[in-house]
Amino acid sequence: MAQDLYTHPDYYQIDELLTDEHKLIRDTVRAWIKKEVSPNIENWAQNNEFPKHLVPQMGDLGVFGPTVPVQYGGGGLDYISYGLMMQEIERCDSGMRSTASVQGSLVMYPIYAYGSEEQKNKFLPKLASGEWLGCFGLTEPDSGSDPGSMLTNIKDAGDHVILNGSKMWISNAPYAQVAVVWAKDEAGDIRGLVVERGMEGFTTPEIHGKWSLRASCTGELVFDNVKVPKENIFPNVKGLKGPLGCLTKARYGIAWGALGAAMDCYDSARRYSLERSQFGKPIGGFQLQQKKLAEMITEITKGQLLVWRLGVLMNEGKATPAQVSMAKRNSCEIALNIAREARQMHGGMGITGEYSIMRHMMNLESVVTYEGTHDIHLLITGMDVTGINAFK
Repeated sequence: MAQDLYTHPDYYQIDELLTDEHKLIRDTVRAWIKKEVSPNIENWAQNNEFPKHLVPQMGDLGVFGPTVPVQYGGGGLDYISYGLMMQEIERCDSGMRSTASVQGSLVMYPIYAYGSEEQKNKFLPKLASGEWLGCFGLTEPDSGSDPGSMLTNIKDAGDHVILNGSKMWISNAPYAQVAVVWAKDEAGDIRGLVVERGMEGFTTPEIHGKWSLRASCTGELVFDNVKVPKENIFPNVKGLKGPLGCLTKARYGIAWGALGAAMDCYDSARRYSLERSQFGKPIGGFQLQQKKLAEMITEITKGQLLVWRLGVLMNEGKATPAQVSMAKRNSCEIALNIAREARQMHGGMGITGEYSIMRHMMNLESVVTYEGTHDIHLLITGMDVTGINAFK
């Protein structure tokens, strides 16, 4: 069984910026990861197995909807606490963090922010506890970076609507009890609604053959004349601002999470460079290896300061979607670069399951794409600083 030797890098003593509660929350998640996830994650990834037995444990740990108020089953915590949780989980595996991010930011958040009191009381406690797993349906086979072109639609049928269409690349879908789905109504407005497992015509076929996020379950959402009660439609949002608001929350968690993957790759490379000897000394004693490590820790430290400041702005209600975009893109980019350099430092061992590097690298190829691709986030920042829309 694999032993988790991870040591958290903190080159600029950023821990001093955290409260005792922040550190307690982080250390609690880290201890759970090291005990329950790290020893088995390579086998789950190799076997393309989603460890669904961990979902209730994640609920008990409080990683589902930690910023949702306590009255609805959430943790009532701040955004730095949420970020630290996501960082610790993704430090182990991006797929496990995806499970938590989708549940909290893409399912629980819209129900809390856009839903009725009845919807909040019905769905949030069971999602927070991990009794139920949720998923988020926005992306379609022909509608990715341009969600406004979606084809999924609802038609009024009295006390219910008829939902038709499909969604693609949906994390948690095969095992989800509920799905937050975005569809166009007859006026062409985008509406959000909760679709429940068991509704006739609603299926969630699993996507097979993935090289990435193999310890996460991914599927489709297919709607064939599904009758959805009108009380399942979100009353408090209409238009693209609904799903985009969810994506901002998810991107925030990814900004912290991807940095965790970078930290794990750096820590593994640093340790390996001190253990592996060639030409009579540890490879960490050679200039090119030290250059790689120095650049890794520099980028990680810059990223740590960026997400910490973003967390402060989130707590104060001042963070903009464009600021979140910058952090998401930055963390993904440096994580991928660090994973690739770390793989080289591990030599041939870097492609084996004995080390986490190749798994992180494959996972990050998804993380850099979902919740807004690298290029889309560049354009978001570009539009923010110039005022000119380059999307069209």
